[in-house]
Amino acid sequence: MVGRCPTTSGTDGVKRQSAFNPESFSDALSAAEAKGQQFEQVYFVACGASLADLYPSRYFLDRESRQLRTAGYSSNEFVHAEPAALNHGSLVVVCSHSGGTAETVQAAKLARESGAFVVTLTHNQQSDLAPHSDYSILYDWGEQSRVDDNPMAVALAISAETLKRIEGYVGYTDFRNAMEQVNNLVQAARERVRGRSEEFAAASADESLYYVLSSGASYGHARSFAGSGLMEMQWLDASAIHTGEFFHGPFEITSRAKNFFLLKNEGCTRPLDQRAEDFLRQYAGQLEVIDARQLGISALAAGVVDYFNPILFYSVLCEYRDALARVRRHPIDTRRYMGKVDY
Repeated sequence: MVGRCPTTSGTDGVKRQSAFNPESFSDALSAAEAKGQQFEQVYFVACGASLADLYPSRYFLDRESRQLRTAGYSSNEFVHAEPAALNHGSLVVVCSHSGGTAETVQAAKLARESGAFVVTLTHNQQSDLAPHSDYSILYDWGEQSRVDDNPMAVALAISAETLKRIEGYVGYTDFRNAMEQVNNLVQAARERVRGRSEEFAAASADESLYYVLSSGASYGHARSFAGSGLMEMQWLDASAIHTGEFFHGPFEITSRAKNFFLLKNEGCTRPLDQRAEDFLRQYAGQLEVIDARQLGISALAAGVVDYFNPILFYSVLCEYRDALARVRRHPIDTRRYMGKVDY
């Protein structure tokens, strides 16, 4: 089944095509249940940045679900270390931007052969991934796309609909309202940081090492920004650290010669991030704090705001990544190995 793309009104009043249709997806789950599938576990499977896009969804279900077992896997590990509980009671969400990542296609194939209900997300209409799915979503991408039609938000919407369908979700109305608000909020935040990101890049042109800290639903994107935005796209040394773990070993590397990004969340884990910020302001060298509260995310309902922090951070950090690329004269699509050699 291919998810329909209904025309709806955005918060700006403009008619648009949505990448995800909640009613269509709920109907698909209902049809699967009518055939005897009773969902007990949800697996999120992808590679690289796509896996990071799924992280907030797993975090959401871990916190909100009383019944569902959840897990996240890099695609090749899912194939070679198949979870024993993978069966007809599993819902498996699989994402590949290109739709052709070999490990991810194989993971979707394995999941479907195991009897799971497989949901695939891709930006490629002719993908190799979609044929191995029970429900396929073609998401939007690019500078002109809305963030709620991008994979991180679409996957989060899948999780909210799944939770609502299987056991109910008291925060559902607040969640849907936040999903309608988040695009305009993120676009305003990008405008606010653009000049600041350029100043940061100009001051950092000769730096070669960064630590990226965050917590909660945003930790997956901290890892992605380090691994993809800095290591892959800029060939810079980088490492992600959870702020809750920072004081249990990693903080010993702190010095005036080290550089840090701190993605400061709004919501439950903000005290973890604040503790790290207080320490780093005293002992670190360059510290760039990207504070979701200061960028306006508190406009979203307190009960769901935790899950929307990483959607904001992704777009804001694109401004920093692109500014660094311009100053360093290193285009973000430059590669030494990816797609160039056998691996």
